[in-house]
Amino acid sequence: MRLALSVAADAAVRGEVPVGAVVLDRSGAVLASGGNEREMTGDVAAHAEIVAMRRAAEALGQGWRLPGCTLVVTLEPCVMCAGAIVAARLERVVYGAFDPKAGAVTSLWDLLGDPRLLHRPSVVSGVMADAVAAQLKGFFAERRD
Repeated sequence: MRLALSVAADAAVRGEVPVGAVVLDRSGAVLASGGNEREMTGDVAAHAEIVAMRRAAEALGQGWRLPGCTLVVTLEPCVMCAGAIVAARLERVVYGAFDPKAGAVTSLWDLLGDPRLLHRPSVVSGVMADAVAAQLKGFFAERRD
């Protein structure tokens, strides 16, 4: 999570909402990381999770599936990212802060735990949640000043 927080801080420097994501392989080695890039690229889908998963798939060189991999992300994934997580067949998702406005893993929906889905990764939530929340609050407070 510390690496994901660092990636989020880098995104904030670029004017992006500070969300960072890291994809780990089965052994825990970092395959790829990514921060939000929506403003920079003009791509609505360039959330940190999507950026990191794309890079991890490229690093593995075996297509779009990420079986056995773990996604560590600072903020609870949204509906779009939760769908991509399921499609990529990630084994586990670890996230920091809950997102009461758009969270699709715990806060508003439980998409990753829906028994109707073909694949359901395990989920660990609330990891370093206070540090993540402080980073996000600081970013938005600075924007309001």
